[in-house]
Amino acid sequence: MSKPGLILQHGLDGPPARFGEWLSDRGIPFIAHPVWERPAPDPTDYAFVASLGSDCSAADADGWVPGEIETLRHAVAAEVPVLGLCFGGQALSVALGGGIEVLRTPEVGWLAVHGDDDEIPSGPWLQYHFDLMQVPPGARELAHSPAGVAAFRHGRHLALQFHPEADAALAAAWARTDPKLSATGITPEQLDAQSAQYADAALPQAFTLFDRWRQTSLPF
Repeated sequence: MSKPGLILQHGLDGPPARFGEWLSDRGIPFIAHPVWERPAPDPTDYAFVASLGSDCSAADADGWVPGEIETLRHAVAAEVPVLGLCFGGQALSVALGGGIEVLRTPEVGWLAVHGDDDEIPSGPWLQYHFDLMQVPPGARELAHSPAGVAAFRHGRHLALQFHPEADAALAAAWARTDPKLSATGITPEQLDAQSAQYADAALPQAFTLFDRWRQTSLPF
C-alpha cells in the first residue's frame, strides 16, 4: 500500500490500543493524529480514516468536534474508507446525515451484541457510551445491543457503537477517571470483574472483526 492509515485520537486516555496492535501485526502502516491539539490532515492523503472514542459528544458545536465531522464528510466524499469506534461511529453517523440520541440509561459494561451479519462477532464487547448513534440514510444496521444500534455499514464505511480496541486496563482507567460513572449503575470494581471475565477472550474477536473490516472495506 502506498499510503498509511489515519487514526483520529481524541485524548491521551483514548489510544488505538488493540486496533493499533492489529495494524502492526498485519504490517499496515498508520499514524495516530491528536485531534484535540490540532486539526486533522487531509484524509485523501491516507488509505483509511479511523475515528476513536471520546468523552465529547458528536453533537458538540464547539471545539474540535465540528472539524472532525467535516473531515469524515470529506473522506466519505472522496471514497476513503472510514471506521468509527463509539464516538467515531456517532461522528460518522452525523457526517452521513444521521445523528445521535442521548440515552436515558447509559450503556457501560461488557455486553453481547446481536446481528444478522457475520461481519460483527457477537462479543461480549466493551460498551461505554452515554449517546447512541442512529443509522443514517442509505446505511444498513448490522448489529444491536440492549441500548439499540451497535453497528452499521454505509458502503465502505463501518460504524461501531462499542469498543473493540479496548482492553481491561483501558476500561479500568476510564471508569476511575469518569465523573459521570455513577449515573451508569456500574462501579469500577464491577467493571473490573467483567473485564477479568471477558477482556482476554475479546482480543481474538477484535482481530477477527478488524480482519473482516479489511476484507469488506479496504483495497488491500
